[in-house]
Amino acid sequence: MDLVPKPDQVVSAAGNVAHKVLYGGLADLRPMPRTLIDDGKLREVYHYRPRATVREQGDPVLLVTPLAAPAICFDLRRGCSLVEHLLAGGRPTYLVEYGQVSFRDRSLGMEHWVEEVVPAAIREVSAHAGGRPVHVVGWSLGGIFSLLTAANDPDLPIASVTAVGTPFDVSQVPLVAPLRPLLNLNPTEGRGAITRAYQLMGGAPTPLVRWAFQLTSFQKVVTKPLAIVTHLDDADFLAQLEAVDRFMDGMTAYPGRTFGQLYHRFVKGNVLKTGEVVLGDRTITLESITAPVLVFAGATDGIAPVGAVRALLPHLSSAEEVRFEIVPGGHLGMLTGRRARGTTWEVLDEWLEQWSDRATEPPAAEPAPTKTRAKAPAKNAPAKKAAPRKAPAKKAPVKRTATKKATGPAASASKDAIGANPDRRYGSGGSRSLAR
Repeated sequence: MDLVPKPDQVVSAAGNVAHKVLYGGLADLRPMPRTLIDDGKLREVYHYRPRATVREQGDPVLLVTPLAAPAICFDLRRGCSLVEHLLAGGRPTYLVEYGQVSFRDRSLGMEHWVEEVVPAAIREVSAHAGGRPVHVVGWSLGGIFSLLTAANDPDLPIASVTAVGTPFDVSQVPLVAPLRPLLNLNPTEGRGAITRAYQLMGGAPTPLVRWAFQLTSFQKVVTKPLAIVTHLDDADFLAQLEAVDRFMDGMTAYPGRTFGQLYHRFVKGNVLKTGEVVLGDRTITLESITAPVLVFAGATDGIAPVGAVRALLPHLSSAEEVRFEIVPGGHLGMLTGRRARGTTWEVLDEWLEQWSDRATEPPAAEPAPTKTRAKAPAKNAPAKKAAPRKAPAKKAPVKRTATKKATGPAASASKDAIGANPDRRYGSGGSRSLAR
């Protein structure tokens, strides 16, 4: 809204205020319909119901939520929901979430998610989708779970892994960096005040988790009232604020042992930067990941700054392809903010098409013309025509490699494609350029 509002801005602002007062809000917070297909200990796997007008096709996508954050991060509101976007494109879409963490779950460590929850969800999704490989997409800690799972079990049916806002060098996180020297000065060897506190409470309680998330965007919290006043005429902006507020209210707790591992190993020890993580009786090495990996960093992310996310890249040398993208937004905004619709989601669409068998389906569905030709000739004709019918099958792999080249750094001819234009403000980097 302008400093001196125009008449149309005044009318829009009055309408938005009236709608909020009469109906309780502007955001359409209805969740996308879904069906529970599998469950276990702190594991619920859902299949989002496809749209009646769109046929599901292609390899499925599994959305992996982080601990403590509600699963609505992927389905924030209608018109700004990654789930809604994927379904509109006909992509089979699934979600794994963990339910309510309680005091009785305090003994669970990260290995529960890396060795049981996420692998079980991947296998269930693959089976439900007819045995297809699965595109695993994890946000924040969900990205860490996804990558460690792929490294721990290379036999899982994984088509690709996408990590969104996943920090691997905690020393570059602004809020943590000044505190790390103090955390390392622990004369009681891990039994300081913080350790005793989370052991006593059984983990990190919900209010603390919510406060930590808000602290990373402190400036936005302080300036929020002014932002509301200056955007009273922008219904989409106000609806987004309502959706984010609901997301913040849905924060849950961390299990005690998992929180201890995050605190001691990731915050104090910064082990993710080394590319090796010890969980239980095994050492998981990120170099073991062979699936293609897409990595997103938010340009203004305070929880996972660009440098902290980029630290993952040197450990992905065994991956079939690595792609790194810097997109607009903070930690949540890069995933499901208003600008994510034209940046993060478009790059993700490119990536899923590149590493899905969906592109090979149309050529395989060409037997119809051959049937019409086979009616006229004699019975000997099919034996001679079998050779030409094999030609399309050979073209499918060639088509796939061509797609890989088209989205790589060498494809700067396509300047309009987000993810193929190295000159745009939020540039991309393919595996070849990262290797230099």
